Amino acid sequence: MRHATLSRRAMLGSGAAFASAAAVGARAQSATPLRIGVLTDMSSLYADVSGPGSVTAAQMAAEDFRSGRSYRPIEVLSADHQNKPDVSAAIAREWIDRQGVDVVVDVPNSAVALAVSNIVREKNKVMLASGPSSSDLTGRACSPNTIHWTYDTYALATGVATAVVKSGGRRWFNLTADYAFGHAMEQDVRRVVEKEGGQVLGSVRTPLNTQDFSSFLLQAQASGAQVIGLINAGGDTINSIKQAVEFGIVAGGQRLVATVLYVTDVHSLGLTVAQGLQFTESFYWDLNDSTRAWSKRFAERMGGRAPSALHAGAYGSVLHYLKAADAAGGPADGRAVVEKMKALPTDDPCFGKGSIRIDGRKLHDMYLFEVKKPVESRYPWDYYRVVGSIPAAEVWRPLDQGGCPLVRT
Repeated sequence: MRHATLSRRAMLGSGAAFASAAAVGARAQSATPLRIGVLTDMSSLYADVSGPGSVTAAQMAAEDFRSGRSYRPIEVLSADHQNKPDVSAAIAREWIDRQGVDVVVDVPNSAVALAVSNIVREKNKVMLASGPSSSDLTGRACSPNTIHWTYDTYALATGVATAVVKSGGRRWFNLTADYAFGHAMEQDVRRVVEKEGGQVLGSVRTPLNTQDFSSFLLQAQASGAQVIGLINAGGDTINSIKQAVEFGIVAGGQRLVATVLYVTDVHSLGLTVAQGLQFTESFYWDLNDSTRAWSKRFAERMGGRAPSALHAGAYGSVLHYLKAADAAGGPADGRAVVEKMKALPTDDPCFGKGSIRIDGRKLHDMYLFEVKKPVESRYPWDYYRVVGSIPAAEVWRPLDQGGCPLVRT
């Protein structure tokens, strides 16, 4: 099959490209490998924020888990899902049926994640959704085989839209990416804006991987909105911000709000363009001593590049999965491993201590960040300042409001 050629792999164990830091016994060496499939965007608009960096993060988690343990080999595979749900579903099926993959990781693009979630549920394996953001993954589309780790549309909208409306940005016009993520985020942004007494004047749907945002930005400019909400991600966010600045929209007094922004986006934009943008995020490499130490290790493998929140999510979710699979007696029964993931407290250098709810939602604090001015940046990748932290109890959707069938009311 054509998609099979997209897979790449690295073994953690004897004779492998990525060797464990600790020696393992003969029995562990001969055991069937635990296989992790990083299904990601290697070539398009999410490649910088996930892509090869998510593969590296998963490898780091496997190495850290095996360090000091006698444990079976761990194999990390990767494939480019091309942002196509049908391609992604085919890869996931082949991985599970023919290559013995136990867990599918990363899966940026919410439409892709929703498709793959159905496959892993059917096959009783596990999906660690560290890359997609649709809150439907823990709502009406929740699954006993899926964990949603890094963020979601509800939390992102709750943080930034609340702050913007309270600071005076009451009239909004949204540019919405036309797929599952954008539709979910648009609903969540409208909910927060209207709850805080604001108004959404209108919105326009934009195709995925848009190169020319001019017509959409002109509609937003003509709307009279105080705030233009960019409900997109990755390369679409970069392009829409660049073009908005070029058209003089920001200079004209309208405010840009990025509902999803990554440190790699800011790096591509430059501080001169990105300065002043506020957004909600769960991880920043320079947040504390723990995130800095982990990010230094990551950067050493990635040519000096700082990790995005999605890279941190891939690491944290894989590390916790491996702990749970070990405690559950192995990875064979995906539902049992997910139950163990929910039962065990989470703790990793990227997100600190946390927990996982019955609906599969990973809980941790979020942060409201603002991009620094160029004169405020003191060293490479020093791009953010913390405006405030948002406790987990306040930022995530209440358990009884998502419509997850796993939640008994």
